[in-house]
Amino acid sequence: MNDKHNKTKPAKPAASREDRLKAALRANMAKRKAQARARAGATPNKEKE
Repeated sequence: MNDKHNKTKPAKPAASREDRLKAALRANMAKRKAQARARAGATPNKEKE
């Protein structure tokens, strides 16, 4: 009965899942920011013409 109420075991997989999701989100945001910077850098040249 104690095994069913033990919350330490399920917390480990959830924590590792959260860590993976956080890392994926950080990588995705960095990629999007880099894309936005590249687009912003290319756009002013076309507007000046």
